[in-house]
Amino acid sequence: MIPASLKESVFEATGIKATRSTPLGGGSINNVAAVVGEKQDFVLKWNTPSLFSMFEVEAKGLDLLKKNTESFIIPEVFGMGKNDAYSWLAISKVDSAPTSHVMFTKFGESLAALHKNHNDSWGLNHDNYIGRLPQPNTSENDWLTFFRRHRIELQLKMAVDAGKMQASCFKKMEQMFAKLPEIIPDEPPSLLHGDLWSGNFIAAPDDQTALIDPAVYYGHREIEIAFTRLFGGFSSAFYDAYNSSYPLQPGFESRTDIYNLYPLLVHVNLFGGGYIGQALSVLNKF
Repeated sequence: MIPASLKESVFEATGIKATRSTPLGGGSINNVAAVVGEKQDFVLKWNTPSLFSMFEVEAKGLDLLKKNTESFIIPEVFGMGKNDAYSWLAISKVDSAPTSHVMFTKFGESLAALHKNHNDSWGLNHDNYIGRLPQPNTSENDWLTFFRRHRIELQLKMAVDAGKMQASCFKKMEQMFAKLPEIIPDEPPSLLHGDLWSGNFIAAPDDQTALIDPAVYYGHREIEIAFTRLFGGFSSAFYDAYNSSYPLQPGFESRTDIYNLYPLLVHVNLFGGGYIGQALSVLNKF
């Protein structure tokens, strides 16, 4: 149930009066509900006032994706705000449909098209979040510098400071990065969704696909494809279509663990548990 003061805040900012709502699952950070409004149905996400910046950068991410793709459905931002008790974001609701071979084929082609949006440097003009953790996007001219400073090193320090991993892991990280110049192929910076797993896409009617909950930045496109495989992967039709549209360079399979060290460390810091062993396994491997 949406609190009364939150309904009032949404109405004042958007002019949409919520009549009833249904909780939506799948998220571990925010409260999320599908809302029936008098003028417009929408999805409402809310949290404490201190987390308003998460909604601000999510809105920026959706806007950036919308401006750079014609193939995906990207939710429209209706409004956002905060009061004394809550911060919130209201976005358009996407109708869902069963997945299909055709949908996954179009999904792969659409992601390849998104990744063909290139930039002169790695990163973004603002920081954002991966889950509820800060994701700095300070621009760098070299991918491995960006990947080390603003992805792996940051998350590893967080894990070590929290006592979840040992300080000796920094030496293993240094040894790994010493090998990477000969392992990671050159690519231009690609616009990435940044958090692309099965919970952040929606199969929509007419075999379309919607993207939600972005953590956008310009990065190496292989890190995005690797992450899609971390929690079970998508249909083979997705990968076949992607490779037909924008072929990955030889040896990609051998590099997936390197890229997935980042989301594994994120999960170490968010949840701990078995993710610690998986992250250590990657560091030991390389």
